[in-house]
Order: sequence, then C-alpha cells, then structure tokens
Amino acid sequence: TMFFSLQCFLLQGASIGAKEEILGLSLQELTQRLQDNQLLPSDVLQTYLLKALEVDEKTNSVVQFLPESLTQAQALEKVNASNRGLLHGVPVSIKENFDIQGCYSTCGLICGVENLAAEDCVIAKVLRHQGAVIFAKTNVPQSLLSFECSNPIFGQTSHPMDATRSPGGSSGGEGALIGGGGSILGIGSDIGGSIRIPASFCGICGLKPTGGRLSNKGGQSSISGQKGVIPSAGPIARDVDGLALCMEALLCPKLFALDPTVPPLPFDRKIYENKSPMVVGYYEGDGFIQPNPSMRRSVREARALLENNGHKLVPFEPPRLEYCLTELVMKALFADGAETLLGKFAGDVVDPNLHYQISMYRIPKLLSWLLSVLTKPFTPRQSKALRMQGGRNVAALWKLHAAIEAYRTEFISAWRVAGIEVLLCPALGPALKIGHGGKLSALTVFHILYNLLNFPAGVVPMGTVTVQDEQELSDYRGHYGDIWEKAFPKAVAGGVGLPLSVQCVALPWQEEQCLRLMREVE
Repeated sequence: TMFFSLQCFLLQGASIGAKEEILGLSLQELTQRLQDNQLLPSDVLQTYLLKALEVDEKTNSVVQFLPESLTQAQALEKVNASNRGLLHGVPVSIKENFDIQGCYSTCGLICGVENLAAEDCVIAKVLRHQGAVIFAKTNVPQSLLSFECSNPIFGQTSHPMDATRSPGGSSGGEGALIGGGGSILGIGSDIGGSIRIPASFCGICGLKPTGGRLSNKGGQSSISGQKGVIPSAGPIARDVDGLALCMEALLCPKLFALDPTVPPLPFDRKIYENKSPMVVGYYEGDGFIQPNPSMRRSVREARALLENNGHKLVPFEPPRLEYCLTELVMKALFADGAETLLGKFAGDVVDPNLHYQISMYRIPKLLSWLLSVLTKPFTPRQSKALRMQGGRNVAALWKLHAAIEAYRTEFISAWRVAGIEVLLCPALGPALKIGHGGKLSALTVFHILYNLLNFPAGVVPMGTVTVQDEQELSDYRGHYGDIWEKAFPKAVAGGVGLPLSVQCVALPWQEEQCLRLMREVE
C-alpha cells in the first residue's frame, strides 16, 4: 500500500521543484510550514520516503520502512491547529534497536529475530504524541559495539559520500540516511560515541545527552546490566537547532509520565538562546591517541572562531586519561568477562567487521594474562588491554564502581579549577575505510570518556579534510607509534573533501549549555 501511494504521488503529486524545496527546508522551517498548513504531512512524508529509497539504494541504511506511516500522516491532517505537537507531521527515522510495535529489534543479532516488539519504546510514543511520523528503522553493527555498520542480517551500510567508507556506528544507518538527505531527524543511542561518530563521519549533528535525561525503555542492548559506562538515547539532525527542537519536544510531561525514572526537567530554551560570552575549555589531544592533523586543525579553527566571537578560551587537560580508559572503561564494559555479549553470539555468525573484537573477548583468562606478559615489551598498551579482560567478583565490581565515582569527582574538580563552563575537544574523523574500525576500537577514546563521566556531549560539523591535512597525515607518528597509531592514518587516508567535526561537552544535565556551544561553533 505504501509503495502504491508513492507511485501515485510520483504521477500526480508535487512537482520536482516542490519536492526539492521540501527537502531543502531546515527542521524549523519545515515544522512552521506544517503548523501553518502550507504543507501537508502526507506530502512531506512521501517526499522523504522517495528520497530515503534513493539513499537506501546507495547506502543500505534502512532495514525497514513502516507502511503505517502514511496512514498516520494522513490522520494528522485532521488534527486542529490547537492540538498539534511540536513535531506535527515531521518524518522521523529511528535506530534498529529501538522497539516499534510489530517490528524486530535485533541489534544485528540472530537471537533478536525471535520476537516482535509488543509495543513502542517510550521515545517512539513521545515522538508520536508530538505529531512525528516514524517512517523507517535504520541499520546497526552486529551487537551495537562497533563503529562499523554491518551485520549478517541486514548487510553493510556505506557512507553517503563514499561507498568505500563506513558511516560510523553504532547509529550508522541514521548517519547515512540523514547525511544523504533521506531523513531530517533521527533517534540513535550512544555508549561510546555511537551517535557522535556517525554524525561526525557524515557531516551532521548529534547529541548524546546525560544518561537518564531521555528514556531508554524499549531500547535493546547486547550488554544489558552493564552500569559503569552509561548509554544514552539522543537525537541526530542536520543542524543544532534541529537537535534543540527535538530535545524540547521529547522533554515533555508525556515522557515524564511514561517513564517516571526520567527527572522532570523540561528543555530550557532561555539557556540555549543565551548570547552572553562563555568560558570554554579546550584541548587538541588527550595524550592517549594523537588526533590526526585534520582533527587537530578543526579544534584550532573552532577555538579561533569562538575567540573572535567574544568567548574566553582556556586550555584544559583531562586528568589521568590512560588510567580512565584502561582501568575503568575497559574493566566496566566487560566486568562479566564478556559473558553476556558472547552469549548473544551463541549459534550466530560473527560479522567480518567484528571478528577481531569477538576473538579477543573469547581468549581464556589465563591465556589472555600470558599474552599480556609476552607482548608487554613490544606493545605495552595492547598488553594492558589484554590484562583488563576477564570476569570480576562482586567485591572487585564494587571497587570498580567506587573508582569510577572517584574519577568523576576528580574530573569535575579539574573542570571547576579551570573555571570553565563548557568544553571543546576533538571528534573522530574523517570517515574510516570499511573494515578498519573493528581493529581500531581504541579510537573510541575521543568519545567514550564522556559516557563514563555521564556528561552531555555533541558533535557539530567543522569543515572538510584539505589537501594539506592529507599531506601532513603522511608524517603522523602518534604518541607511541604502536599498532593502533600505525593503523589510524591508513584507515583515514585519502579523505580529502570528507566532513570533519568538533565535539562540545557540558556538565551533567546541562544539555542546553552543550547545544549552545554547538550552535556558537556552527
């Protein structure tokens, strides 16, 4: 029925010019025209469906189109203006792991195809309450724990600008679809950059809110029960105003009623639109993985722009980052010795992009310890990573949780001493070549820090890779010159013209401040 309606739309609907005009509108412009009856929800939806089909054919970003979306769009045309939500008639895509009634939420795993979702996830219910039309579910990497985007069920998703590159992950289908123009607003999830990396790779904007600011109910995970590195649902859009509008729409009484564990904190537009100068901390590198030349240049240029606009920029150094990553993040993610994750792969085929990671997790604890000892003289950081694997008893887990809390306190103290309000730092980019991400999970360092800290963090586009960046990449050696830093430049080489981004960070529950900095950069 949906595709028959699309054929009719092509034959008798809007002109090509009108469709291009719809696709060219910002989210704010689109919502205003829908509210004013200048555009009909069904026309907007069909325009985006046609574009999404085009983008999907190129990138394999969509795993399912929702046929009921056309009926829902038509029903919205009968809603009185006074009863319309903030997202009235807006087509929205959503990551595959979020439950939509009657659809699978597999996380790219065979075990996930056993049951259909009995009801929508909370975020989907709130989106519909605000008048949004959810029209597509988008692809993910197998298990979600990768910034590649492929799985044995739905296949490989590619970058909208370069089919040899990854769109990032784990919200890679969202990145490819929105970056290619096939959706104007999407919902992703983030446990180590899974919103921010695809947004950075695809030249769009993404926000990882504080964990718990939005509801995760009905969002599936391959490591449910892990509490040290905080996951978060969040929006992906073409511009920062689109992110802000989505947050404003979601943070409403309906959300707070559906999930009472979410603090009833409405979006504060006054903070977001505040024009007064800010004190902005910044760093170009964190001392663990050296950013490539284009990433460092993006931070420098954003810093200069902010200074020229009257903001005060202050150097900031994240405290004890190697300790944070090796002793806290890696131990927390797989405190069960990866038992929960590996259980999901029982009877499943391991995606080629995940072979390296899963093989590492399957190494027996004693052998892992022995390999750590043998490799220490040659690759000390990889040796330490091997030593972090293996399950922990309850007492050790409690000590780990206490250490994480102590580190959060230490980081906030450093933030206060520096006297900063927000923070500017690198975002991973440009898009990696397909097949490299699975062996370079250490690159999540640029983003996963803020999941452990549970700080809101977002990415905003900051130009593209230049010829000079590419020339300087040939001289990249990194801090340690180990296998991670030798592989990094090879993974991003040849990226002239591809998008770059910077990352903006704020203290917990201050999403409005984070978005405010992002808009200043934009």
